[in-house]
Amino acid sequence: MTRIVDRGAATAGWVGVGMAVVIVISFLLVIPIEPLVWYLALPGGLLVGYYANQRSDRRAGPWARIVVNGLFAGLVTGLTLALLVVAVKGLFFVADNGYRDASAGGSLTCQPGAACVYERYLADGRGRELAAQGVTDAESFGRFYWRQQAATAGLLVGLSGAGGLGGAVLYGLFRPRPGRDAAAPSAPAAGS
Repeated sequence: MTRIVDRGAATAGWVGVGMAVVIVISFLLVIPIEPLVWYLALPGGLLVGYYANQRSDRRAGPWARIVVNGLFAGLVTGLTLALLVVAVKGLFFVADNGYRDASAGGSLTCQPGAACVYERYLADGRGRELAAQGVTDAESFGRFYWRQQAATAGLLVGLSGAGGLGGAVLYGLFRPRPGRDAAAPSAPAAGS
């Protein structure tokens, strides 16, 4: 046992990466409801934390190994969620050119990037709220926006990591024990 995590936990980490990609694509690009990404971070971590130990077949062994396996898979999932959310938000932040549908009042006149995103927030009636936070121009808005994204990224990593830890504890409490499966009687063969 020279590895930090079991091979099954590494596999579960990759499953967590795939799960994060699906969650972000589904709820940030296809159906843009960002809070659903936050709400799914904890149960996603819980599932992958449990799976890390199930995949490793941790029937016996130290609790520390079970916890590390689950925490590893949860943190990999959370880091992937965070990186993808920040990347998508960054792409839309940099590429915003102020286009709006005519029914929304037509295009905004602004410099692409932070200035257009700031103008969108002002057009949505958030000017007073932003001013209370000390945001008065595109430059201060950019700093404010990226602080929010960093906080969201930290939240996603924390929730997924906590979920991974919870999944590991659940697995440790309810895991199959060595010898229990061997003691169960086998079913008679068909035709006996």
